[in-house]
Amino acid sequence: MTIGTETSVQTGAVDAAGGAAGYRPRGTLSIAAEWRRQASRRRTQFSLGFMVLLPLIILVAFEFEGSGDDDNGGGEFGSLIELATTGGLNFTLFALLVSSSFLLVVVVALFCGDTVASEASWGSLRYLLAVPVPRARLLAVKLVVALGYSLLALLLLAGTALLAGTLRYGWSPLSSTVAAQIPAGEGLLRLLGILGYLAVVLLVVAGLAFLLSVSTDAALGAVGGAVLLWILSSILDQITALGVLRDFLPTHYSSAWLGLLSTPVQTDDMVRGAISAICYATAFWAIAFWRFTRKDVVS
Repeated sequence: MTIGTETSVQTGAVDAAGGAAGYRPRGTLSIAAEWRRQASRRRTQFSLGFMVLLPLIILVAFEFEGSGDDDNGGGEFGSLIELATTGGLNFTLFALLVSSSFLLVVVVALFCGDTVASEASWGSLRYLLAVPVPRARLLAVKLVVALGYSLLALLLLAGTALLAGTLRYGWSPLSSTVAAQIPAGEGLLRLLGILGYLAVVLLVVAGLAFLLSVSTDAALGAVGGAVLLWILSSILDQITALGVLRDFLPTHYSSAWLGLLSTPVQTDDMVRGAISAICYATAFWAIAFWRFTRKDVVS
């Protein structure tokens, strides 16, 4: 069965707009209903559960490490571990540092890349459209819910790390290897700024994964493709021979949030990174909507 356009509701009555009487596009698929559908899925439960579990794993690892090697492994990473155990803010910062370059990318790609492709692989996508749910509304609802769960995952990671770190190491000023100590109150605000910037940067992953999700019936391909392309961009960004071309890579400013840890605060790269991320994400989403509203859905 091929669905090129949404199926009309075949009834005898027609409203003033030419549609079936009683048919309301906005009532076909609500955000709350989609949120509940995604919440019941194992991948959602496991992903959010791991965001809570990861800071606890790091905390336990620090306890075992602290009773063993006294130099924390030595080198720059060892100094970061020492900072992480000086307070809840520093522990949260460490958790974000070790998870921002890969783990959060995978989680966002999972939520945004699996949402449409999984429906296609199950054969349920065409039935959603036959309800009928307008295609643009279907995509919009799924995108909003996917972004919501991605943000929830980020907040769960940071919130759990802050709570666990504060209970174990206390409430202390925020420290870094590039600046003097930052008072706890100001440090919390800077930490919130880091979370906000990471959320904006990860919109690129969300946009790319969502575009791949409407382009394939294989959810794993959409998720893996987004992660691989992000890694490829990160590798290319390390090649200095590319010169100014690196500035246009979506990962070039992914670590610009480190500027919030300096004194004075450096935000120039963060502004550039936010603009770049929003432009990339908007372009990916626009292409996704354009493609999906014109393709034949056969699964």
